[in-house]
Amino acid sequence: MPHALSSILGIWLRRLLRPLFDPYRRFRHARLIHAVRVVVGLLVSILLTTGIHLPHGEWASVTLLIVIGGLQHHGNIGKKSVERAYGTLIGAGLGLAVVAQQDYLGMPLLTYLLMSVACGFFAYHAIGKGGYTALLSAITLFIVAGHGDNPLSDGLWRTVDILIGIVLALAFSFALPLYAVYSWRYNLADGLRGCAHVYKRIIRGDAVSADEHHKLMGKLNATMLQLRSLMPSVSKEVRISVTELEAIQGHFRLCLSTLELLGNLRPNGSDAQAMGHLQTLLASEHRQVSRQLLGMARALKGGATQRLERSIELAPQAEVIPAELVGYRLLTLELVKNVAALQECLAQTSARWKI
Repeated sequence: MPHALSSILGIWLRRLLRPLFDPYRRFRHARLIHAVRVVVGLLVSILLTTGIHLPHGEWASVTLLIVIGGLQHHGNIGKKSVERAYGTLIGAGLGLAVVAQQDYLGMPLLTYLLMSVACGFFAYHAIGKGGYTALLSAITLFIVAGHGDNPLSDGLWRTVDILIGIVLALAFSFALPLYAVYSWRYNLADGLRGCAHVYKRIIRGDAVSADEHHKLMGKLNATMLQLRSLMPSVSKEVRISVTELEAIQGHFRLCLSTLELLGNLRPNGSDAQAMGHLQTLLASEHRQVSRQLLGMARALKGGATQRLERSIELAPQAEVIPAELVGYRLLTLELVKNVAALQECLAQTSARWKI
């Protein structure tokens, strides 16, 4: 009886927690999960700092908000936390030094000059690589030192509070982490499914000047830009090199460009006879492109990466291609090669992005 009860509870818990551990559901509800995580993190920060009566404990909460408040993805949070730690240590060290010299020399104008020059130095380095660390160093300098008139003990406590905030932010970044690779996978899957939809419109003769077609292409271009912005975080999270991600991005971009050219090169959609002849001549190529695009989308979304190992052989071209269709067919064959290359890239990296 106890064993049966524990089995029932185990099944019930698995069903209850399944949405939390399903990557696709976490991707769809990323904003809600992120908001809940920030709420819980702030409650812990407030209760911790007030519970032990830590002076200036609000700076722990401020730091937690700075580190994870506007960042969803785990890769970004880890990077920002490290940069925040460096900025805190540099700014706090300088702030304590400024307070110490103010206590010793008692020359406010010298203190103001030193702080302004230090911030000018940080501003110089804030433009470019490491800019976030430089900016936070300048901010922390003023948090710790004020205008040089803060007591040394206050500066030390604020430094401790900021470090506590960083630790809490890192801890909560590991609670149901929202990996950038989830967004990359599912957005790429949607993009490939969108390419298949556009290709279907082209081969059946739908107008490429229609609003629906323009909306689809606009959405695909927006997806391409979003994928590029995710690449640095994806590379850090799953150890796929940026070069490999660039190759995947390049094939996806080339797929979009080829679809645009195909839409302009195909026969007039109102010529039913020409379109029917075209579909008969290129039926094998059309099937391969559609199947591979949808197969890759399903593999990315569902994790069934065995789909990426499948290859489809083109049927030999027996009939002579009319001269007006030669360019269209050559471009279609280029699309076939590009889609096959994209599938190969995804297959080679699947063990790393399938998490």
